[in-house]
Amino acid sequence: MIDKATIDRIFAAANIVEVVGDFVTLKKKGINYQACCPFHNEKTPSFVVSPSKGLFKCFGCGKGGNAVTFVMEHENMTYPEALKYVARKYGIEVAEREQTPEEVRRNDDRESMMVVSSYAADYFVRTLHDTPEGQSIGIGYFRERGFSDATIRKFGLGYCPDGGDTFTRQALADGYKEEFLVGTGLTIKRETGGYYDRFCGRVMFPIHGISGRVTAFGGRTMRTDKKVAKYLNSPESEIYHKSDVLYGIYFAKRAITQQDCCILVEGYTDVISMHQSGIENVVASSGTSLTDGQIRLIGRFTRNVTVIYDGDSAGIKASLRGIDMILKDGLNVRVVLLPDGDDPDSFARKHNATELRDFILSHEEDFISFKTRLLLAEAVGDPLRKAALIADIVQSISVIPDAITRSVYTRECSRQMEIDEQILLREIALRRVEHTAGNEAKEFIRNQEIIRRRTENQPAAIAQVEAGSSIEELENELIKYLLKYGEHDFEYVEGKEVVELNVAEVIINDLDQNGIVMKNAVLHKIYEEYKTLRQSGEGIGMNHFINHPDPEVSNAVVNLLTYDDNYMVSKLWKKFDIVVESEQERLPVAVPRAVILYKSKVIDDIIAGLRAKLADQSLPEEEQATLTHQISVLNQERTLISKKLSRLIV
Repeated sequence: MIDKATIDRIFAAANIVEVVGDFVTLKKKGINYQACCPFHNEKTPSFVVSPSKGLFKCFGCGKGGNAVTFVMEHENMTYPEALKYVARKYGIEVAEREQTPEEVRRNDDRESMMVVSSYAADYFVRTLHDTPEGQSIGIGYFRERGFSDATIRKFGLGYCPDGGDTFTRQALADGYKEEFLVGTGLTIKRETGGYYDRFCGRVMFPIHGISGRVTAFGGRTMRTDKKVAKYLNSPESEIYHKSDVLYGIYFAKRAITQQDCCILVEGYTDVISMHQSGIENVVASSGTSLTDGQIRLIGRFTRNVTVIYDGDSAGIKASLRGIDMILKDGLNVRVVLLPDGDDPDSFARKHNATELRDFILSHEEDFISFKTRLLLAEAVGDPLRKAALIADIVQSISVIPDAITRSVYTRECSRQMEIDEQILLREIALRRVEHTAGNEAKEFIRNQEIIRRRTENQPAAIAQVEAGSSIEELENELIKYLLKYGEHDFEYVEGKEVVELNVAEVIINDLDQNGIVMKNAVLHKIYEEYKTLRQSGEGIGMNHFINHPDPEVSNAVVNLLTYDDNYMVSKLWKKFDIVVESEQERLPVAVPRAVILYKSKVIDDIIAGLRAKLADQSLPEEEQATLTHQISVLNQERTLISKKLSRLIV
């Protein structure tokens, strides 16, 4: 783990404008910077970077955080990886605290596997370019595919010699351990002893993670033996999970963001040929069915996907199910069908970038229309097949989360299939009930189980408080006041006296004296940590929580601190000299009012719980009397609160 002193140095050095500016084009607006959000599709900028606060916030999708959490989100890194990235940018040496033996072993093993993969990638490149076998077989194959030297170098293409265990013997001789060679799948250990190179005699396609490190390989055989698999991929390992990887994503991510579209093809050579022809926003599922992880990966960079199918592909129908998964995630899907006899690889080699783009733009079709047209052609004159087609199309439309999009597709499909739109709408509604019923049932059962456990295991009155939305909002308000103005003093009128109070003392004393515990776990953590820091005499600044190592804490704090930033005082108010107090000027009223309101909501929930118990007719008279007395005391407190708020709390 990275020690706290180093983390503090990283955050102190990090300029959020510089860090975010490496990935997003920022424009200065007042004291802040603005851009279109890199995390969702938008035309009007709602992504704001505040250099003074050291944070970013998108008022469109809600994402926010500091320089490190931005790198985590944008580059799909872990917290330590993002810290190291920012540290490297500012030349800070990362010192890590002593880890547990298990942590050391796990991290070392993972890093060793990454190092082995990097070594293998370099070895395959050297073998391709520097050996007669590599040049004659590997280079010969790539030349035949039309790949230029620059393209071969860009994608790190290589060759594994056809010597049985040539690679493994060299790796062992160079000091790499057997366990990591086997763990990455590069080496297969024979049951009879000895080793075998998994990719023996194959041209090599390294698979890069989103940060650019090699995590796995794909190898194509150079043999004509039909019993040998044409393509072979690395097995699942500690560093490679194929369901979360798209081939070419490292080389395509910037272009995908810039063009707000991801082109999805099938294989390695499809990606490489399109890149060479000038189309770089392209990735491949590497011949596997699309997974939720791959779809989420695309969704990080764009909401628009264009799938390119071979002109004579027999696998179109098989892949339609995967596209339903894309629709379910709310992405927009278009389809391009290439001319007969072409695949993306061969088609790209025949055309330049302009021709490719023009073809895609002029031939792409929204997926629902494409699927309808494709299946309708097979159902001509067959009522049963047409009925099955309608059910299939309804299924695809029903998974789309956006109601407007569903409506548009329903109307278009009604026209194409010559069927009453109301019938389609009814069927789609039924499917959506099926989709949501399971989740709603699970949520109902889960909530009932929570209530049952609370009743059985937490008899104390305070523990029975349910976290309603009003309580949640008030907890947010109180934590915001602590973070922004905790150490501020204000004058408070108590009767005829003017008393100077401290914001933090008002909030903490009142909550602690009443034994009130915040229901929101993250806000409770912030509250307790704030108290601890205050008691220790350490200076408390917002940056401590903005740069908190717990991303949930950091994100919650950013949301609290930026909630009001999206609302500006109306120019009309200024024009007519209507005075609007600043938040700080409102502290003498706002802070006590928030505390009192919060306490009142807690009391309301306690009273409701006691009344529910009192409704049990089987309770002994003594217990009924006790509950009645408790309710009476709480109602008296409630009345006092009502007077303080100058209104009746019903």
